Amino acid sequence: MPIQKGDKMPSGVFGVMTGNGPGALSTDELFSGKKVVLVSVPGAFTPTCSAKHLPGFVQHAADLGAKGVDTVACMSVNDVFVMDAWGKDQGVGDSVVMLADGNGEYAKALGLEMDGSAFGMGTRSQRFAIVVDDGVATIVAIEEPGQFAVSSAEAVLESL
Repeated sequence: MPIQKGDKMPSGVFGVMTGNGPGALSTDELFSGKKVVLVSVPGAFTPTCSAKHLPGFVQHAADLGAKGVDTVACMSVNDVFVMDAWGKDQGVGDSVVMLADGNGEYAKALGLEMDGSAFGMGTRSQRFAIVVDDGVATIVAIEEPGQFAVSSAEAVLESL
C-alpha cells in the first residue's frame, strides 16, 4: 500500500553529489525537524520531468520557502552522477536537493514504484509530491499514470 497522509516516512539513504564526489544523505538528515517537499519523477532528462516538473519547483522554490518549506528535494531512480548532471542542466543551484534512488529502494519503501519496462526503463518511481513535516507525510499527491497535475509546484503551493 502506498504511503498515506499521516504516515511516518520510511527510513532510507539517498545518493547525493558533494564537493568531494558521491555521498549519502539519510532520511533522518533530510526530514528531521524540517518541512520538506519530496518530489519524485520517473526519470531524469525525460520530457515532462525536464520541461515542467523540476523547473516548476526551481521557479517556485522561494514561494515554497515563504510557506514554511525548508527543503525541496527531487528524487529519481537514477544514479548520483545522472542526478547531478540533470540538476546542473536544469540550473537548480541550491534551490532543489537532487536525490538519487539508484536501485529504486526508497520508491519501493514508499509503495510508489512502477514498472517502466515497456519504455525500456525498468523499475522506476511514480510521479508524486509529498510534503513531509518532521518525518511525517502531511500531503501526498500521487499522479495517475501519464498525468502531471497534482504533483506540480503550483498544486503543492495551493495545498500548503
